[in-house]
Amino acid sequence: MKSKYFLFVWMLGVFCFALLYPIPFIPALGDKARVLYFHVPTAWVTVLAFLLSMVYSVQYLRKKDILYDYKAASAAGLGLLFCILATVTGAVWAKFNWGAFWNWDPRQTSIFLLLLIYGAYFALRSATESEETRAKLSSVYAVLAFITVPFFMFILPRIVESLHPDPIINESGKINMDRSMLMIFIASLAGFTWLFIWMLRIKIRLAKIELSELD
Repeated sequence: MKSKYFLFVWMLGVFCFALLYPIPFIPALGDKARVLYFHVPTAWVTVLAFLLSMVYSVQYLRKKDILYDYKAASAAGLGLLFCILATVTGAVWAKFNWGAFWNWDPRQTSIFLLLLIYGAYFALRSATESEETRAKLSSVYAVLAFITVPFFMFILPRIVESLHPDPIINESGKINMDRSMLMIFIASLAGFTWLFIWMLRIKIRLAKIELSELD
């Protein structure tokens, strides 16, 4: 219970510092660079959630325990939510810098494709009535779907020309960011990760209750 309140205070602090703390001058970005405090962490959580969904799916295929299917669906659902948040924050930044919310830039296109892929995951689940068949098909789909995540999130945007700014970690493996910005960014990254884990635990707890009622 205490961790929930600490998480609330942590995220409140992150939002306050991200929006109010002065940032150094960044050419072509200026004050709009604050978006990275939210855009990058939500994109990171998206990858983490889809990875966990794949891991739980593999566990289901190995052990045939339906709880793992529920865990996989829970992680994928949160991944889809954070993917939407990453898309929205990226679109807001695009409006500021490119003049339009959507430009079909490679990074925008790749995250849009991920939304379609994982949207289809839930369409598949809703279209299958048999619990065992749904779990089996969904698990196989989740494993195959995650194979596309590294390609769309990390590879495709780097092999084609993009308007997107340089990544946080450059080609030399260094982080080009002011120390104060880096501290806020790391705090935001930790906060969003913690928020995801907290939400996932709640969804899994609810899934266990649902399963116990079905028994």
